[in-house]
Formats: sequence, C-alpha cells, structure tokens
Amino acid sequence: MPSRTAKSLQAEFDLLADEYHELHRANIAITGEGPEYFSEYKVADLADFVRGSGAPAARILDFGSGIGNSVPFFRKYFGESILNCADVSSRSIAVARSRFPGSERYLQVEEGSIPLRDQSNDLVFSACVFHHIPHEEHDHWLAELRRLTRPGGLLAIYEHNPLNPLTVHAVRTCPLDVNACLVGARALRQRALRAGWRHVRIDYKVFFPSMLKVLRPLEPRLGWLGLGAQYRLIATAPL
Repeated sequence: MPSRTAKSLQAEFDLLADEYHELHRANIAITGEGPEYFSEYKVADLADFVRGSGAPAARILDFGSGIGNSVPFFRKYFGESILNCADVSSRSIAVARSRFPGSERYLQVEEGSIPLRDQSNDLVFSACVFHHIPHEEHDHWLAELRRLTRPGGLLAIYEHNPLNPLTVHAVRTCPLDVNACLVGARALRQRALRAGWRHVRIDYKVFFPSMLKVLRPLEPRLGWLGLGAQYRLIATAPL
C-alpha cells in the first residue's frame, strides 16, 4: 500500500480510536445487539469451521485488529493459540492493550507490510477491514496475508454484504465508515484467487436481529442465501 494511503488510514483511526466502541454501539443499536455480540459471532463461527475442518490454529493473525474487540473471544475460543494483532492505527493498538492486557503481540502495519516472518501463521482472520482499504489495494494486502500464512493455512475474512439494504444503510450512517467502500463477495473472491489463494468459498452470515433470535439456529443452513448482513470468505494458502 502506498505510504499516503497508510498514513491517511492511520490518521483517521487514530482520531476515532477513543470513541470507536461507543460510536459502533450507537450505530448498530437497531439490531438489538452490542458490538460484543458481533465480535463473538465471528470468532465463534470461525472456531466451528476450524473444528470441523481439523485445520491447525496454533498461531493466529488478526489483521486490522483495531481496539481489540475480538481479543476476549480469541481467548475464549482459541485459548491455546498465540495471537498476533496487527493494525495501522497506533492509537487503536494502545486502546486495545489498555482494554485487554495480556500476552497478545501487537504490531503496527506500515509501509505496505506487516512485520512478521513469511509463513509464520496457521490462520489469518480479518473482521470488516477490507471495506476500509481502497479497492485497488486489495490485491496487495491479500498477497501480503498469503505471505504470512503457512502452506495449507487458512484465511478467514468477514465483511459487510452490500446486497443487504440494512447493512448498506448502517454503513452510510456510521461515522466510522465515512470513507469506507463496501466490497461484494464475488469481487473479493476474485481478488483472493488473483492473490494466489486456493479453494475460496463464500458463506453468508448474520440473518436475524435480536427480535428474531429464536430463528438463529437456522443460520448455518442459509450460507448460500446472499441476503445475510455479512459474509465470510474462507481460503487456503497453496501447498
């Protein structure tokens, strides 16, 4: 990523870091859930996938870890794993460390790279990050994440679904997303393939708000239905 873009993203999220949690909470209040629900949803969903596939997850990278919303849930669902948290915003990293002191390793993303060794992670996770990255930079970052993933390791990206009108409304009215641009599942899949990832699959997620939570057990059967509020991309690093 050109340094201009990295610096602008850093400046944007440095300014938002201290109020990020409450801005996010206010924006999603209509769903009847708080930020913790959606953070746990993704990590729990990933844990189910890893368990079902038998994929190793001893070393995990959270790319775009922000203020650490996923950290307590990685501790809950991947308690034996080593977690690396990488973000472009130094202030967000400081807030995350303050909120969740522990053994996680924090890394600042800069100059178009993540300061980790090649093939040093079993699993790379990214939650609603790519819509903040300019689309012309997606290929670069998908290739960078592949560099950091061991052969046969997994990539799991969760993103907002631009086919869902409530999601589009939420993003348009969120002060955290002023400069964001949603990315569709098909486009992100093509970019992942172009960056060298293999066996790329898409599943749609988050169908029912709190008032309809009695229906949530049905969600694993609805992955094919392109109306979920979010989607999950899973891919494998080539052997």
